[in-house]
Amino acid sequence: MRSIDLSTVAWRKSSYSNPDGGQCVEVSDDIATVVPVRDSKAPHGPVLMFRADGWASFVAAVKAGRLTS
Repeated sequence: MRSIDLSTVAWRKSSYSNPDGGQCVEVSDDIATVVPVRDSKAPHGPVLMFRADGWASFVAAVKAGRLTS
């Protein structure tokens, strides 16, 4: 996989994140083919990269309540 420069992407916190500062996820919509995801408490830590279509399917499943713990 080629290297992707994430130094200039805009990050947004998930609306499902805990408002108390715990369990916060940030994503970027700046890259058309992939969605970078990171822990907002560790902005310089590792980033997970998902294909955009796979991420869209995951988000749709969460919104529809199809994922259970």
